[in-house]
Amino acid sequence: MNYNQWNNLLGWATFAVALGTYILTVEPTASYWDCSEYIATSAKLQVGHPPGAPFFQMVGAVFAGLAPTVEHIALAVNMMSVLASAFTILFLFWTITRLSKRLLDPKNQGNHNAEIFVAAAVGALGFAFSDSFWFNAVEAEVYAMATCILAVLFWLGLRW
Repeated sequence: MNYNQWNNLLGWATFAVALGTYILTVEPTASYWDCSEYIATSAKLQVGHPPGAPFFQMVGAVFAGLAPTVEHIALAVNMMSVLASAFTILFLFWTITRLSKRLLDPKNQGNHNAEIFVAAAVGALGFAFSDSFWFNAVEAEVYAMATCILAVLFWLGLRW
């Protein structure tokens, strides 16, 4: 396999590790802070406290609509944060590999592929398992989606 195939495979593997971990630890109901408000406003498409989070609430309404029963709405909206956080880890992995490859001498890049992938996996999974990120990854908070959007935009900027 070539570098790009390994990069894609290992990126999706880190995504799978993060997704599996977050699914196993997702908050099954509503928490006692802003998460409950975000779940309620997403389910009913209402306005939350200022400054609001309209994109989060619109996407949350889609996830709330996928809930099989009313009792599962909180879990469904929490799963939105799980998916956004797992995608953050995927794009962080790809960002680290792209930056690492650019830092190396072009003549010797083939000799350092293993180091690039190990560095990206350690960096991405280290962030995935950090306390503050994991805590926001398993409940309905805007931070997971905001981090995902930033990770995608940063990766797109590097690609461009």
